[in-house]
Amino acid sequence: MGIMDEITQSIVTTFQERFQAQTYEFRGEVSLLVGPEHILAACQALRDEFDFNLLNEETAVDYWPEQSPRFHIVYRLRSLTHNRMIGLRVALDGNAPTMPSITGIYANANWFERELWDMFGIHFDGHPDLRRIVMPYDWVGHPLRKDYPLGYEEVQFSFNFDEIDVRKPYAKE
Repeated sequence: MGIMDEITQSIVTTFQERFQAQTYEFRGEVSLLVGPEHILAACQALRDEFDFNLLNEETAVDYWPEQSPRFHIVYRLRSLTHNRMIGLRVALDGNAPTMPSITGIYANANWFERELWDMFGIHFDGHPDLRRIVMPYDWVGHPLRKDYPLGYEEVQFSFNFDEIDVRKPYAKE
């Protein structure tokens, strides 16, 4: 691990003791891996004790065909007061992952979590309005999962225009 400043080291020590967090550093940014049962308390501690008052990003990674973990939820939090960032990651197993919503701590998690539900099928318990935000309401499936069927319509470019054009639905009329 690289050289951490005093505040970052204090956060890491606190999270290792309190939440059994694993820690890693990449390109100077520290990330803490916590269990889903600790995410609410971890976010609360980062906001209230360490001034990480902005949820900058919440996204997911799909490690399919792995099932344990299948997904990681990735949070990036910013302290505007101290001009620093920290990452949080939560590993989730299986094809029907669920975890607590952090909307009560960071209100802007609302849209991030709706997108993660829509695109990855990750359910957030306690979310105030968990419904599709990108795809149509009647869409079946979650398109950013690595096992989502891709479909087989070839993309039409200038070099293959005529070849593809004859297979378009309007060409069969």
